[in-house]
Amino acid sequence: MGRGPKLHLKRLNAPHHWMLGKLGGIFAPRPRAGPHKLRESLPLILIIRNRLKYALTYREALMILKMRFVKVDNKVRTDLKYPAGFMDTVTIEKTGDKFRLLYDTKGRFVLHRITEKEAEFKLCRVNKIAMGPRRRPYICTHDGRTILYPDPKLKRGDTVVVNLETGKVKEWLRFRAGSLAMVTSGGNTGRVGEVISRERHPGSFDIVHIKDASGATFATRIDNVFVIGPSVSEPLVTLPKDKGVKLSLVEDRERRLTRQALQKQLQRGEKGKKKGSLRKKTVPAKTPTPPKPKKKVIFLKKRKGATKKDAPAE
Repeated sequence: MGRGPKLHLKRLNAPHHWMLGKLGGIFAPRPRAGPHKLRESLPLILIIRNRLKYALTYREALMILKMRFVKVDNKVRTDLKYPAGFMDTVTIEKTGDKFRLLYDTKGRFVLHRITEKEAEFKLCRVNKIAMGPRRRPYICTHDGRTILYPDPKLKRGDTVVVNLETGKVKEWLRFRAGSLAMVTSGGNTGRVGEVISRERHPGSFDIVHIKDASGATFATRIDNVFVIGPSVSEPLVTLPKDKGVKLSLVEDRERRLTRQALQKQLQRGEKGKKKGSLRKKTVPAKTPTPPKPKKKVIFLKKRKGATKKDAPAE
């Protein structure tokens, strides 16, 4: 028999993309039941404390949230363990920060800074189309939304653009060849590219082939594909710095080594500047000319009387 809901999460069992150190404690914050799955979400405490560094401790993060400073998808959230997930917008009005949760090419969550205009909407993937009571059609999206009376042309796998102020659908994107998509799960998480083709496998998973900006092609399941633009040149959301292009192991290593070398050079330059500023500027003193030796007079006593004689210079 079940013993009730699980309320704890060991740190070693936490998702790898949270990037928690194994020596930081025994437990990790377990996300609440919410719009995103446990292993596909990021609790608000990790955003405030670990990523943005607005708090140093659990208590400080709690105080920030209880003062109602943080909004997720234009709604105030005060729960430390509220699960924020892919495509959610995080707004902190006190500091003017606006972020969108996206993936980098290594499958980790990135708080991508966005403009105020872009923070007014979000993209949602259609996971289910069904008919409700009284034959009212509705759709279910990847973030747990239920939207009534959608466009009858919508299909599973399409993307809808939701206005966060009203909660209504502004427009929608068709999943088809030629559209721009991001992979949200699997080994290619975070990669962005153009949808080339779709392989149908009745009774199994359909496979989608995608080509990224560097020309590399890869394949993934259709459930892992999230359309973010009608074409390659028209993404509806801005992308992180890598633009969804995954580097090979050798390229990634070379870039990391060059970055480390540059950091060392900068540190050495800063240390040299500090030492130079601490040193006092000393003017070289003129070498003094040695004084001329004075002649000493020595009196020599003789039998006939005293006579003086010049002593040699010392």
